[in-house]
Amino acid sequence: MGSAIFRHPGSGRAGRHRGVPRETLQDAADRQHAHLPNLAVTRRRRTCLSFLNVYNDARRADAYATLEFPGTYWLAFRDLPEIIARHVTGPVALDFGCGAGRSTRFLKRLGFDATGVDVSASMIEHARNADPAGSYRLIEDGDFGGFEAGSIDLIFSAFAFDNIAVEARRAHLLGGLRSLLKRDGRVILLDSTAEIYTHEWVSFSTSAFPENCAAGTGDTVRIVMTDVVDQRPVVDYIWFQEDYLRLFNAAGLRLIAQHRPLGMGGEPWPWKSELSVAPWAIYVLASDEGDGIQVDRHHEGR
Repeated sequence: MGSAIFRHPGSGRAGRHRGVPRETLQDAADRQHAHLPNLAVTRRRRTCLSFLNVYNDARRADAYATLEFPGTYWLAFRDLPEIIARHVTGPVALDFGCGAGRSTRFLKRLGFDATGVDVSASMIEHARNADPAGSYRLIEDGDFGGFEAGSIDLIFSAFAFDNIAVEARRAHLLGGLRSLLKRDGRVILLDSTAEIYTHEWVSFSTSAFPENCAAGTGDTVRIVMTDVVDQRPVVDYIWFQEDYLRLFNAAGLRLIAQHRPLGMGGEPWPWKSELSVAPWAIYVLASDEGDGIQVDRHHEGR
């Protein structure tokens, strides 16, 4: 498995990060790769943003906020420093669906001026307690009025859009986020693949839910997080690759790169399905009104 490499003809974009010295970002990326097994990086598990947020349940929010996010979660963030360094050229970042703030702190460690937003008051409280100097905002569902249009270099979202139930709602939210991008800004979505709900993983189990195999676009599926004390199943909504492509088109965004990380031998986790099936998809998106970058190729795996 080789690295996912994307070249941008004639752009000279690779390696530039306005406002953050290139060596600073690369050093941060190198450190991130070296220490990822110990990073508290997060997977946001929420219901539809326009419905009751399950992490307003204090018991679940407390369990989730203390999770160390090893295993399959580690794989989700392993390659992000390299991907971000290749595609993002400015220092201002918005973390949509930040939960307890681990992904926001991840962006800050890469040198970004990052703000985390979420609709769950309990998760924002956890984020502020963990990072008192950080910027975390509680927002109403779909309300981005607190941010200036065209002001953000990177909009990052980990595990939010795979948990929104209605296609039109997904498109409305992503379109609203697109309006915040600078002309050459990027949206990076880290979301579940459909396969995560039908296999066994280091950090998840779906064996108790064989009905997941028959689920179609937008149907509910259940999965258990095995790294937390709270073993109640999480209810998600299943979305397939073609659903994401349709979403990007409806939101006025172009897919310029995608990556599906696989586990490798010698890594610090006893991989199960991770060695052959990707549980995560990473999408890099540009506004239709932005520059003319095109995708050359993409690889599955690292």
